[in-house]
Amino acid sequence: MMQRQRRRSRFPAFVRPPFASAFAFACAFALALPGAAGAGAGTGTGTGAPDGPLEARHLAVVINEGDPDSVTVGEYYQRRRGIPAANVVRVRIPGRPRALDVVRFRLLKAHIDSRLGPEVQAVLMVWTAPYRVGCNAITGAYTLGYDAALCRDTCRAGQPSSYFNAPGRRPLLEHGMRLSMLLPIESVEAARALVDRGVASGFHTPAAHAWYLDTLDAARNVRAPFFPRPGQAAGGRVTIHRLRADALHNASGVLVYQLGKAQVDGLDTVRFVPGALADHLTSHGGDLLGTTQMSSLRWLAAGATASYGTVSEPCNHWQKFPNPSVLLRHYLNGDSAIEAYWKSVAWPAQGLFIGEPLAAPYQDRSRGPSRGNPRTPVP
Repeated sequence: MMQRQRRRSRFPAFVRPPFASAFAFACAFALALPGAAGAGAGTGTGTGAPDGPLEARHLAVVINEGDPDSVTVGEYYQRRRGIPAANVVRVRIPGRPRALDVVRFRLLKAHIDSRLGPEVQAVLMVWTAPYRVGCNAITGAYTLGYDAALCRDTCRAGQPSSYFNAPGRRPLLEHGMRLSMLLPIESVEAARALVDRGVASGFHTPAAHAWYLDTLDAARNVRAPFFPRPGQAAGGRVTIHRLRADALHNASGVLVYQLGKAQVDGLDTVRFVPGALADHLTSHGGDLLGTTQMSSLRWLAAGATASYGTVSEPCNHWQKFPNPSVLLRHYLNGDSAIEAYWKSVAWPAQGLFIGEPLAAPYQDRSRGPSRGNPRTPVP
């Protein structure tokens, strides 16, 4: 068994923590059970009873008035999603820095929080940068609080999230946390298209496919024990595939695409459905404007609706990345993209959640907005 590597490099080499294999087997067994709560799930202070996915009234939109594109896209998002005016928070962050220092971040967070009522369960920041606070992702720092100890050794275990694989639909009430996501803007046109994909996902749920790739990159393939078994889910509407390959080519109707690679080829041949989730396990996918590895922005540019990546060297703790079985199960059970992604990461401090948060293609709209789907088992 390889020991954790302490040396840093421009392209950090992933190594598997000594405890990961046994812990992965135990968790994979638990996650195979229908309705399993999962390691690290907390009961919070609420009942945990499902109360429908997040709606517009539960989401705050944060607009950076120092960035004209943020203003344009943020106001477009408010109109498209019907966000209440009281839930729109305006801030000013000049210069579009990639990172904020801790003092500036805490002032920003305090300003946002002071303008939000108790009904607001999640926050959407409408900009590409800043996306980092020290070694923390801005979404991790906002939702969990800034983890200074992690920055002394970014390969250490992160703060456990009580929201990991948790039941319930009200994170602030039940777990004392507001979820957060970044809506990045490579261009106003691309950002509007992303918003439109999220909105469209709520009107039609086509037959779709979930793809899980066992790559030859063994160090980045550590999520393989958590890949769902091939088969049918969501009443036959979703087909789950597992493929031994380094990339997917010429695929259509893609709802989920997950693998471990520093760079992902063939994205121009993949056709995603509205509401699609996609991510790759590597060190710096969340370094949105970095160049050493593929940025998570590439998933959105290819047509996905939400994605995830880490902003600092995490080593290959699978707990710092979306757990494939947890993500798929919660999404098919009617959770929104922001809920399903946050529930899928056990240690999310370094992880940046990006995309359109309210996409919820498997919400049971026939039952009204306050009720979720019957629980959908994942193979």
